[in-house]
Amino acid sequence: MIQSKKLKLFNDPIYGFIGIPNTLIFDLIEHPYFQRLRRISQMGMSYLVYPGAHHTRFHHALGSMHLMQQAIQVLRFKQVEITSAEEEGLLAAILLHDIGHGPFSHAMEHSLAQDVHHEEISLFFMEALNDKFNGSLTLAMEIFKGEYPKKFLNQLVSSQLDMDRLDYLKRDSFYTGVAEGNINAERLITMLNVVNGELVVEEKGIYSVEKFLMARRFMYWQVYLHKTGLVAEQLLIKILQRARALSEAGEVLDYSDALQFFMKAKIKKENFNRKVLDTYAQLDDVDLLAAIKSWRGHPDFVLSNLCKMIINRRLLTIKLKDRPIKDAKFRKELRALKEKHGLSDEESAYFVFTGVIEHRAYNEHYQNINILRRNGKITDVAKASDHLNLRALSKTVAKYYMCYPKDAV
Repeated sequence: MIQSKKLKLFNDPIYGFIGIPNTLIFDLIEHPYFQRLRRISQMGMSYLVYPGAHHTRFHHALGSMHLMQQAIQVLRFKQVEITSAEEEGLLAAILLHDIGHGPFSHAMEHSLAQDVHHEEISLFFMEALNDKFNGSLTLAMEIFKGEYPKKFLNQLVSSQLDMDRLDYLKRDSFYTGVAEGNINAERLITMLNVVNGELVVEEKGIYSVEKFLMARRFMYWQVYLHKTGLVAEQLLIKILQRARALSEAGEVLDYSDALQFFMKAKIKKENFNRKVLDTYAQLDDVDLLAAIKSWRGHPDFVLSNLCKMIINRRLLTIKLKDRPIKDAKFRKELRALKEKHGLSDEESAYFVFTGVIEHRAYNEHYQNINILRRNGKITDVAKASDHLNLRALSKTVAKYYMCYPKDAV
């Protein structure tokens, strides 16, 4: 194989220069499957709230790989054995961990392929790349699936304190300008260690962990689950639902070949074959935005108005409550819309709907964050911390919403 001499460094606005460690990583980055991530937004429709949030999954994947390089270096310095093969597996696994995301990332999670999570599609991509690169990703796939015997390697890729989370919090904070989400990823990585084969944080890093969990909570409620971003993503989902319904009824719609395939085919996990994967690899934000711009002029009242809302940022009104929305309030708004435009119940449901969002900043029962005490004992961070809010972060918080048109339609 002839190694290209074109690119050895990426200049990242957060970490500075990110080096490409070996030929395999270089070839993975060069592959069209990975280059597609340049056209997949990291934060969905959040740019409608935070104008700077136009960064992509490509940025995030490289940043996560950079942090993984740092973690490997720190652990080796502390006499933790990581072989060169395991290093390559770790870097490939974290580089490809989000390669399965569709247009606008989480917003389209189940709208194109039904009940297929992006992690499963990432694995499909990794299997295809493993075939192309003669089995070079076998170890990376074991780590990605959490099946590798050294548990701490799996935890570096997927846990409550993994390189994925460390990068996206720091990166999303930077691009949105939300300073409260900024974390000291380098400090946290420096405090990592391994005891009995599992990842731990040394006791002197406990305040950095607390800051990390508080930042995560803040970013979810203030940024990722911001009500304006939430209603915009719901509108995206509704647009595809309406387009699919019209298409099934025989309407001719203008969209790319790749989007047309997923609009007409019922794709589930069991029929997600290599041909489907290659078609999925053609999809990105551009397909969806081009379709939405085209559908603004469609004669269907529902589809055209949903698309105009996104393009012109004249979104539905959204109310967020701590308890379920009263049925009387919902029916009042539904009836008002029906009477104003002469719509059916089915048509009105695209504009008036309810839902619930949930988040838990820390889960004590899943891949918990363990603190290594100075006396050698291991303690869960929620018990080790003297921070009164940390226990509260372990509880699931639910908020209920209703969307309806005030002036948008």
